[in-house]
Amino acid sequence: MVTPVRLFAVIALTAATAASAQSRHNSNAPIDFGADHIELQDKANRAILSGSVSVKQAEMTLNAARMTVAYTGQVIDGSPQVSRLDASGGVVVTRPDQSARGQYAIYDLNRRVITMLGAVSLLQGGNTVNGGRLTINLDSGKAVIDGSSVGGTRTNSDGSTTTTPGGRVTGRFSVPKRN
Repeated sequence: MVTPVRLFAVIALTAATAASAQSRHNSNAPIDFGADHIELQDKANRAILSGSVSVKQAEMTLNAARMTVAYTGQVIDGSPQVSRLDASGGVVVTRPDQSARGQYAIYDLNRRVITMLGAVSLLQGGNTVNGGRLTINLDSGKAVIDGSSVGGTRTNSDGSTTTTPGGRVTGRFSVPKRN
């Protein structure tokens, strides 16, 4: 069942992200990364990145304290084919027109979807929406935020913290100046 609050958030964010749908994310672009430490686990087809992890693909950047990179057994042009990124610890996803923050993120490269969990906030222009789970479809630019069954503490863009109640999507939409 779609609650009125969730429906409102979907409508507002779909309208707000219409501009980003015009410039679809290139999920076929190579992924560049930097981290303080990397552990390769070839038999498990994964790499563990830790310490100020930064991943960049096309115009999107994903920063976190730790990230697991899962790849298929296929190697094309000398590179393993990445299928999924699991990030944790102060995750920030930045695109040219928006940024999102949360505690955890999963980037499914096959589906071209990013799912963020844990005191999530999405900022675009002067608009902010907060919730428990954020799903961003990189093909359409559509973002959906759900409430959370548990409360949490969120760090705001100005560095202050806010305690959030469980189960609610909250936010602030900017209003253009009128004469």
